[in-house]
Amino acid sequence: QVQLVESGGGLVQPGGSLRLSCAASRSIFSLYTMGWYRQAPGKQRELVAAITSGGSTNYADSVKGRFTISRDNAKNTVYLQMNSLKREDTAVYYCNAAHDFVVGMNYWGQGTQVTVSS
Repeated sequence: QVQLVESGGGLVQPGGSLRLSCAASRSIFSLYTMGWYRQAPGKQRELVAAITSGGSTNYADSVKGRFTISRDNAKNTVYLQMNSLKREDTAVYYCNAAHDFVVGMNYWGQGTQVTVSS
C-alpha cells in the first residue's frame, strides 16, 4: 500500500502562483510514474502533468509553460509548481502513483482544492 497526501491548495488571484505537494508514505519513485490530475465541477478528471520513474515529464497542452512537475527523492515528495494561474485552472487537484510494471496498481491522494478568483 501507498498513501499519498496532497497539500498546498488554496485561493489565488489570476496570474498568481501556487505550489502543490504530494508526499508518499514510502520510497516509490523508482517504480512509479507520478501524476497530477485535476477535476473541475461537471468535468472529467484530466491529467495535468506526470513524471516517470526515469524522470521524463509531460504536460497537458493547457498548462505547458506555466506548470512544472518535479520530485524530491529524499523526501518522497512530488511537487506541482503552478504559475500564471487562470480561472480555468480552478479544480480539485489529485496526486496519482501508477506502477510502471504492474497494470492496475495505482494510488490516489485525497485531493486539494485550487481556486483561482479575484
